[in-house]
Amino acid sequence: MPTGIIPVVNTIGADYDLIVASQDWHPPDHKSFATEHPRKQPFDTIELHALEQRLWPVHCVQGSAGAAFPGSLDTRPVAAIFRKGMRPEVDSYSAFYDNGDSHQTGLAAFLRGHEVTHLDIAGLAADFCVTHTIVDALGEGFRVTLITSATRAINPTAWANKKAELLRHPGFRLK
Repeated sequence: MPTGIIPVVNTIGADYDLIVASQDWHPPDHKSFATEHPRKQPFDTIELHALEQRLWPVHCVQGSAGAAFPGSLDTRPVAAIFRKGMRPEVDSYSAFYDNGDSHQTGLAAFLRGHEVTHLDIAGLAADFCVTHTIVDALGEGFRVTLITSATRAINPTAWANKKAELLRHPGFRLK
């Protein structure tokens, strides 16, 4: 998590009664890693089990320092962590489902169990994980507010286009 958003996330945490987090938790042989595909480079796109898959550098490997939350992030108020990307054959950008919509993380049921109807979302990366989480949250019937000061994109131009599309949904707003 870039240090630029951590102070914001830590500060706004006091404003919420319930905080949850998602965490990439990839096995070392995850098929989203470019290293798993000879002659492919990070950011190439392939088809994997009938799904478009962007290939990534190795990241957030289970149990590694790269998968840990930054030490400067105050995780004390986090009630639950929903791990994603654990199945080696399919990626998972959303905190709700894998990219094939075949595996749920349990986040929707957890939120409903706590009578949550509106989510404020922050984090990384706006143009991938955050966008997919927002789309799935809206699809699950939650209202969503994106905290823009606590969110960053990999590709700001792509993010601007995705944000414009999200703003067409009546259950979505920016803060």
